[in-house]
Parts: sequence; C-alpha cells; structure tokens
Amino acid sequence: MQDDFYKYQAQTTPHPLAIEVSHAEGSYIYDTSGKGHLDFVAGVSATPLGHRHPKVVSAIKNQLDQYMHVMVYGEYVQEPAVALTKLLAKHLPESLNTTYLVNSGTEAIEGSIKLARRHTGRSEIIAAKNAYHGNTIGALSLMDYQERKRPFLPLLPDIKHITFNRDDCLNQITEKTAAVILETIQGGAGFIEPTNNYLQKVQQQCNEVGALLILDEIQPGFGRTGKLFGFEHYNCIPDILVTGKGLGGGMPIGAFTASQDIMADLKDNPKLGHITTFGGHPVIASAALATLTEIIESDLTSKALEKEQLFRKELQHPKIKAIRGRGLMLALMMESPEITNQVILQAKDKGLILFWLLFEPKAIRITPPLTISDKEIIKGCQIIKSILDTI
Repeated sequence: MQDDFYKYQAQTTPHPLAIEVSHAEGSYIYDTSGKGHLDFVAGVSATPLGHRHPKVVSAIKNQLDQYMHVMVYGEYVQEPAVALTKLLAKHLPESLNTTYLVNSGTEAIEGSIKLARRHTGRSEIIAAKNAYHGNTIGALSLMDYQERKRPFLPLLPDIKHITFNRDDCLNQITEKTAAVILETIQGGAGFIEPTNNYLQKVQQQCNEVGALLILDEIQPGFGRTGKLFGFEHYNCIPDILVTGKGLGGGMPIGAFTASQDIMADLKDNPKLGHITTFGGHPVIASAALATLTEIIESDLTSKALEKEQLFRKELQHPKIKAIRGRGLMLALMMESPEITNQVILQAKDKGLILFWLLFEPKAIRITPPLTISDKEIIKGCQIIKSILDTI
C-alpha cells in the first residue's frame, strides 16, 4: 500500500511520515501492523473529541439513514445545518448570529475576504506577518512568506502586512482598508498569543476607519484554549469569525459567521455572492452538531486548562526552552530545528505522534484531542523526555 501511496496519490512533501493507518479509536491511531500510536496532534487540531467518538459516529450513521446530498447550499431547509448554525449563534456574541457553512477553513477564509470587500466597498486587506490562513489563492495571498508565494504569483492585489502585537503598525489601518484578518493566536508562527490588549486595539482602529475585523479561529476554536472560542480570552468580538477544523469532529468543514446585516450582502447584488455545492452537507453538519453539543455540554473546555498545566508540569526538561500557547494548543520550543526534527521522528518510532509548525522550525506541535486522559498525557510526555535525554 505504501508503494501505491507514493505512486498514485499526490504528495505534499518529499518525506511524509507515511504511517499506514488501519483504524483509530480515542487517542490512538493504529497502523497495519497493529501498533498503536498515541496522538498528540489530533489531525492538526481537527479531532477535538478524539478518533471515532461514539456520539459523532452515531450522528453520522443516523443521518446516512435519512439523506445525504440533496441540493446546493442555501436552497433547501435541512435540519442538521439549521440546528448547527442555531447552536453556534446561541453560544456566540449577539452580533455573530448568521453562519455560512462551507467545506474547509480555507474556503471560509475566501468567503470572509469576499464578504468584507462586498460589505465595505473597499479592496485593501491587511494581514499579519507570519500568518497562515490556508493555501487557496486568496488565503495564500494573505501570507507574507515570499518563498512559498513566489511560484504562484500573481496573487490577490491590495494585500498589506503588519506585525502581530506591534501597536506602531496600527496606523496602516485606514479608510482604504476593507478588513484586517488575524489569527486569534498565531498558529504557524509558533502559537503566539496577543499581548497588551492587542486585539482590542486593532478592533478600535478598525471601528474608527470603518474596516471590519476578521478573526481566524480555525485552530483555537471549540474549546482548545480553555474557552469555547479563543477570542473570549482577549475581550474582543470580531465582525467576522472564521472557523473550521475541530468543528467537524473529524469531518471536513469550514464556516464564517457575521451579523445578519453583513451576511446579507452575499445573497443579492449579485445573487449567489458565494455559492458551494457541498457546504452544509447534512452528514457533515450532523457530525459537527454532535461535536459542538458534546463540547458545550461536557467539561472538556475547562479541563483543557487543567491539562495544559499537566503538560507544563510533565515537560520540564533543559532542552525545552519554552512552552508557548494556551490550553491544548501548545508548542514546545527547542534549541534548534535539528532537535525538533529528531524528537518528532524518533517519537513516531516510539508510538507517539508529534508534528511541526509551518513557520517556526524550532517548535513541536502539541494539540491532542480534548478528550485525552491524564494518564495518556503523562505517557506521551515521558516518551518526549526519554528522547531528549538521548539527543
């Protein structure tokens, strides 16, 4: 199967981890030899309830018995999508009450860019340096990493970049700006949190010049940071909220949420301002509804902060220079990229799944399922420390 994987399936890197997956359950992924791999990555923050959570699986099976795809997005009333968007509105600030369901986080970013330009009548979008919002043309345009962008030029025009957490860049947000788009916590840059009320200051400047604030919560959303949404930590409410990953509980989904007034701009002048065939798919919406309901009704969100403290306690080691992030969105900072690579690759051999971050080569990603047990945390941390002892 591995030979066929390399021969027939398009690759994203020269050296994928290439674990041959047999099945997955809870906090473990099992390969075709029967070996269990403790998952400290959760599909890059996409499986908050672990693998094959029974409530998610049940919701999927129940929906399969009723109907699957029946019509393009927005034409038919389908209970799973209606219930999901209603539940999101119930647990978001009053101004964030209307959600457009799409197929991925990067499509949600694309939709948010279109919505901001349509609503404001402006073209300029401001993003942060070292940001990552996806890889489609619009989302890629928001990145300032020229080595990754250059092969695909030209990209979207009228994109400017500011430095995250730098107040002296805020005067670049002007009456020409349609929107400022930021990750609530910068992911690929190394899980960098906003400091000194930075997000509030950005929001205030946006309000003064009539620009919209878009927050990308594709990674920090849905309990991972110890709040249902990461922005709740920072006293800031965006005009447009972008989500994805964890919302689907292991199924592909994205969403962007705004006020009904703002979102209405996509349904007329022109009609079909944004359209998607499979957005709001009833099977995926059912999985997302079950996932969101479980996160809301359980103690997983508050427990994320307790589990963060356990990670910080167990990962005391002289080769770990810092632990960035919040809740179960953590990055271990090593002395060098070489140590990072050794730890991740040796951990794979020892049955622990770790992963890299996009722009920070010294970082090791720690984003396990919210359902991970204390015993599993301690086991994984012991593996990491045992590797560091030999490097």
